[in-house]
Amino acid sequence: MISAGAIAPDFTLPRDGGGTVTLSALRPGKVVLYFYPKDDTPGCTLEAQDFNARLADFTAAGTTVIGVSKDSVKSHDKFCKKHGLGIVLASDETGHASEDYGVWLEKSMYGKTYMGIERTTVLIDGSGKVARVWNKVSVKGHADDVLAAARAL
Repeated sequence: MISAGAIAPDFTLPRDGGGTVTLSALRPGKVVLYFYPKDDTPGCTLEAQDFNARLADFTAAGTTVIGVSKDSVKSHDKFCKKHGLGIVLASDETGHASEDYGVWLEKSMYGKTYMGIERTTVLIDGSGKVARVWNKVSVKGHADDVLAAARAL
């Protein structure tokens, strides 16, 4: 798992709406990477809507918000259209970014174990260093906490 003070691993990933997003190209701006398990599931939808509702505030704080999951670009496009999302959703189908950030982990549900993304948010400062990490995120109120931290950087 990545920790505060580490250099954020760079990536270039395909994104919703076509094209790609490259982490290092966003410097010197701040970046919120929020890793989530799956498009259009209850918790993931609420998290995306909460970040989306605060998008103007994140932008005013000089911060780009990027949601990352292993879903395809096509899935991201449907998710954005269905819920009116304006945040960037990056497709990590290969899982390289999720592995680099240490969020691809063994999970368990109903007595079965499987590999999946642990809901995690990473705040990256303008120099590319990890400023803060939220592990095992509880969605309610999370976007507000991340916004406060981004404003404080």
